[in-house]
Amino acid sequence: MDSEKSSRMQQPHADSEMDAAAPRLTRFEKKGWDVAAVRPAVVLVATMLAVLLLVTLVSRPRWTASQVCVPGLTMRSVRAGTDNALLLVYGKGAGEASFVTVAEPNDKLLGGLLSHDFDEQSCLSRYQSILYRNPSHHILSSYLISKLRKYEALHKKCGPGTPLFRKSLEQLKHNHSAELECNYALWTPNGGLGNRMLSIASVFLYALLNNKVLLIHETDDLVDIFCEPFPGTSWVIPKDFPIKDLQNFHRGNQQSYGEMLGKHSISNNATIPMESLPPFVYAHLRYDYTHLDRLFYCSDDQSVLRKVNWVLIRTDNYFVPALFMIPEYEDELRRMFPNGETVFHHLGRYLFHPSNTVWGMIIRYHESYLAKAKERVGVQIRIFSWAPIPSDGLFDQIIRCAQDKNILPAINPKETESPSLEEPTESKAILVASLHYEYYEKMKKMYYEHSTVTGETVGVYQPTHEGQQQTEKQSHNQKALAEIWLLSFSDVLITTAASTFGYVSSDLAGLKPWVLSAPENRKAPDIACRRAFTLEPCFHSPPNFDCRAKRNADTGNLVRHVTHCVDWKKGVTLIE
Repeated sequence: MDSEKSSRMQQPHADSEMDAAAPRLTRFEKKGWDVAAVRPAVVLVATMLAVLLLVTLVSRPRWTASQVCVPGLTMRSVRAGTDNALLLVYGKGAGEASFVTVAEPNDKLLGGLLSHDFDEQSCLSRYQSILYRNPSHHILSSYLISKLRKYEALHKKCGPGTPLFRKSLEQLKHNHSAELECNYALWTPNGGLGNRMLSIASVFLYALLNNKVLLIHETDDLVDIFCEPFPGTSWVIPKDFPIKDLQNFHRGNQQSYGEMLGKHSISNNATIPMESLPPFVYAHLRYDYTHLDRLFYCSDDQSVLRKVNWVLIRTDNYFVPALFMIPEYEDELRRMFPNGETVFHHLGRYLFHPSNTVWGMIIRYHESYLAKAKERVGVQIRIFSWAPIPSDGLFDQIIRCAQDKNILPAINPKETESPSLEEPTESKAILVASLHYEYYEKMKKMYYEHSTVTGETVGVYQPTHEGQQQTEKQSHNQKALAEIWLLSFSDVLITTAASTFGYVSSDLAGLKPWVLSAPENRKAPDIACRRAFTLEPCFHSPPNFDCRAKRNADTGNLVRHVTHCVDWKKGVTLIE
């Protein structure tokens, strides 16, 4: 706008040829100043102002080097009149530049991430979570915000119950895709709640990149778990959706993309006309997917799938890192996420809000047990069959990690003196999230029977102990989501290696957790835990295929910003 305005401004005309030929006077010379003396002073003042601006930006406590110095991005200017905003441009030809900001601590819209077009009472958690969770210090792109507002308008126009949605359903009766205003990415559930949340976020990002509308197949165990994330519409497909038995779609299904490629009933030639494509394609992206299924993550195949009216996706994976490896999406993703470590942090806070039923469980527990603590420590424990370890060994590992990293205080094992009558220095609340009860009992007994060497008081709490995962039950999922949210209110987190439950909790909190090292030969390693080097969850089953070379390859070594996970060496994750 400024350049357009300046081009319309008229330049002053010379009154005569003599005036035009005369040398122009500077504003200093017109005032009778000595230009030779002024110029050094001007240069000095300009230099000092530039240094002052740089020092101000660098010294602001809410910015860190990782938040400001984003590889591939250039700082162009500071947005006038806006606090904590930097103008960043990615690469060449990136189009409109983006401002990146850090949300104010008490901003219920999270810096514009959330829409204000909701009835607050319909979903109390959407705007109240900020009252309990530590504020995010991670940069947020104005381009992502604009993408979300545009998407919300698209979803409202194309969502269930609209004329355009009914038109798209009619197209499913035909044997080919067609030019329609609305195209869809349909998510079907698989795995536990953590896997589901990670996979929904992945499919939503896929939808954003391809101008598709995200819909979910809400099974009975997902009812009254989450609020609707998009204003004025729904993301749930109707009960009479024409494609039946969505839960029975599996590897080798005749409508799966990989199976159709194998039988040559579909081509991954990017120039294939839309009329040659079926009205819907099933993308099987679970851990057991085949080589042909994995071609979903290649450019040519994405070009084909973009034309299909309905893409049904079933996955138990967080496949976002693979989207960052597709060249066509790279600039768009970098503009949405200048810091690539924050994809799920932002999308998770945008998409997922506990229903009022679950929110009531969360707040009642928090106010009863955790609210008065000066520091909240979350400990998330998951036992996997592929990594067995005796409970005593795992408990010792957790305590060793917590005390070595100064997360929890050591105890006085033998107290020979009478307890001090002085008021404790401060209190810590430990929230244990586990299917099992014994870890809570041991930790509670430890801090109940002994004082701490620091004089701190430590309370230990565990909301539930279900014994085993029961994802097929609605009540189990409600309790699981409540525990995820309570963990996300923590100041420090200790999580289990390769646990999607832990990924979601720490990412919503905006914390890099201390990750317990996986056991070896039923024993805890010497290094009890490691600090996660990225906020991002791990993609456990990457394609390990080089689409350009058309051969198998290590996904963790193909591009700079995707590397192997600290807790699952076969998996990959995003780094900055």
